[in-house]
Amino acid sequence: MRTLYSRLKFGTNLLQTAFLLCALCVPAASAAVVQPNTAPVADECHRIGQKLGSVSEASCLARHLTDSGGRSVNGQSILLKEYPPLGDRKPVARILLIGGTHADEYSSVSIVFKWMETLDQHHSGLFHWHVTPLLNPDGLLQRHSLRLNAHGVDLNRNMLTPDWYRQTSQYWLGTGKDPRRYPGSAPLSEPETAWLYQEVRSFKPDAIVSVHAPYGVLDFDGPPVGPSDLGFLHLKLIGTYPGSLGNCAGVQHGIPVITVELPYAGIMPTAAQMDRMWTDLVRWLRHNVPKESTIEAYHRFDEITRSLQASLVHEDGMPDEKRAVVAVSAGARAAPASGANATPESDR
Repeated sequence: MRTLYSRLKFGTNLLQTAFLLCALCVPAASAAVVQPNTAPVADECHRIGQKLGSVSEASCLARHLTDSGGRSVNGQSILLKEYPPLGDRKPVARILLIGGTHADEYSSVSIVFKWMETLDQHHSGLFHWHVTPLLNPDGLLQRHSLRLNAHGVDLNRNMLTPDWYRQTSQYWLGTGKDPRRYPGSAPLSEPETAWLYQEVRSFKPDAIVSVHAPYGVLDFDGPPVGPSDLGFLHLKLIGTYPGSLGNCAGVQHGIPVITVELPYAGIMPTAAQMDRMWTDLVRWLRHNVPKESTIEAYHRFDEITRSLQASLVHEDGMPDEKRAVVAVSAGARAAPASGANATPESDR
């Protein structure tokens, strides 16, 4: 049986390589400045409003999102909203909130927009937020929305994790080569994951909140201990998969990654449920981040990246660095753990 390795393309897109190599030369002390670009925002808000019943075009525009500069496969903007420090108040921590990684999980996009409404009204400077409501615009903004990006890649299996080629090959074969879980040809091969990786490196979030559906649980990866409950969602470890954000940022980089698995992809929680989840999330963040281990790991971000690159070995045993497959700007740290308490494969 042909393995995933036989499908891998060992040539690298030179533009992507140059971009990612250049990123290593950018000082990582603070988040990159986001320049407003109203044309992509207006266009995307128009199409989001047409696609999602719970997010109108006017509501999207009212969030005052900016063009992050990141682009999808099809050239659509990855929109971002920053809630910066206020006045002389030093934020307790930096938080990255992400929706729409799997774009057919509509509720994961919609609830982030609802929580942005809350932040627009009540942002006090307690935290410094970066919010990306739709990481995968190509997947959502088409007639039949898809989990995958425009290359047919599961973005939550494309992040840089140890021994990525072997681990993701075994994982994908274990799914029966399910197209919905294809990890791609190389780690960070997709512009959306390359952007996310650099966003983590530059912004240095003390915690990441990633919203998915439809398993109705709360998952956690990273330095202990995660929240036991967010509203009606209760902690149930799903497992840590090769190429996942939880593995990459949580296990490897030591950043707490809270994965909110909503119970339905197409039905929103009630307003009261969303408010309770938000209140519990803010309370947990206030008392549990930043963690010293996370701060320490950021000092070694590029070192960890190089170590992960060195772990990329192909089927023939040749290290990835000898093939020049991919140049990455930031990385991860330990072997994927599925554990005895992991539940069967989810749509995460």
